[in-house]
Amino acid sequence: MVRISRRAMAAMIAGLALAPAAGFAAEPPKEIRIDWATYNPVSLVLKQKGLLEKEFAKDGISIVWVQSAGSNKALEFLNAGSIDFGSTAGSAALVAKINGNPIRSIYVYSRPEWTALVTGKDSKIASVADLKGKRVAVTRGTDPHIFLVRALLDAGLSEKDITPVLLQHADGKTALIRGDVDAWAGLDPMMAQAEVEDGAKLFFRKADANTWGILNVREQFLKDHPDIVRRVLAVYEDARKYSLANYDDLKKTFIAVTKLPEAVVDKQLKERTELTHSRIGAPQRDSILAAGLALQQAGVVDAKVDVKAALNSLIDDQVPLPTN
Repeated sequence: MVRISRRAMAAMIAGLALAPAAGFAAEPPKEIRIDWATYNPVSLVLKQKGLLEKEFAKDGISIVWVQSAGSNKALEFLNAGSIDFGSTAGSAALVAKINGNPIRSIYVYSRPEWTALVTGKDSKIASVADLKGKRVAVTRGTDPHIFLVRALLDAGLSEKDITPVLLQHADGKTALIRGDVDAWAGLDPMMAQAEVEDGAKLFFRKADANTWGILNVREQFLKDHPDIVRRVLAVYEDARKYSLANYDDLKKTFIAVTKLPEAVVDKQLKERTELTHSRIGAPQRDSILAAGLALQQAGVVDAKVDVKAALNSLIDDQVPLPTN
């Protein structure tokens, strides 16, 4: 019997500890779970054309699509591990990260003005200050919620000065039109629909306070499957470029999914959606950081939180995108 000295055994253990992680690479996934959302037009083209299905067919990897009704839902799905990629607003992703959601932000799918403060056509509300004591429909954990908090802060108010009515975006729009609430922190395309079909008024707009449309991935998925994440982003980039160059097809796809009239779709896609960005850079970081600091000032984010450090831990801009 061969005897191994304690020194040799220790050396073997040390060698194993220093062995490359690649030796223990995760098994390829059987499926990729990714969301689609009406606030993310590129995702609709990606899904409709089956681009991810074509990319991963040769690997035997299936694509599972899950609808996100808002950033809050996408973040819930990511946190639960029920999707691998989810589309949100940058500010919503930052708050989720601060609260312990294990995600990384890796891609920009749009620069939208997708939220504003909305009231009914006959309302006398004309400014944020007029919201004091009023009922306001809002979806917590989304850019419209963060937009509302920042607007109140700038007007010298807080959420304590209003009565938040917590509803998902589509239900918030319905509540406004029915007169169940006085105002709504809106989101397109429901907001555009309320304008066109019901005469709703966007009484407070601030395009720069809308944070970017960001694609997020679960940290563990990125760690286990970096090459798959790279390939997903390459296909996403193809869909974004196609959407940018083929507005009529983008519009047709959007109408097919949402069943909305052309005037509503044009208002969202032509007037309030820019698809010319993809990489997370300084403008995106600055916008998300400004939102986080404003939320900290408003007391939504704890004063002890290092918001800039949280942002740095959220954003991963190292996943390469195609250059052509």
